[in-house]
Amino acid sequence: MDFKKIILRKLFRRRVIGGKHTAIEHLTKGLPSHAIGEAKNAVNDLIKDELILSKPTSYGLQVSLNPEKIDEISRIIEE
Repeated sequence: MDFKKIILRKLFRRRVIGGKHTAIEHLTKGLPSHAIGEAKNAVNDLIKDELILSKPTSYGLQVSLNPEKIDEISRIIEE
């Protein structure tokens, strides 16, 4: 299962780009419980690759798609 593609697709479909953020826990909803850890690791990899931007808040880490890399993200989703 390609968790990176699933996560990018979910953020893109919900238009969570730039200033609009969501919690990492929302990205793992709908996945099997045994795969949540691997999906969270995929989120961390996407943050390192700068495809996802992170925003620490008082109530937890929030993420959104990097608007500067939206073309690259679109290519990954369509593969």
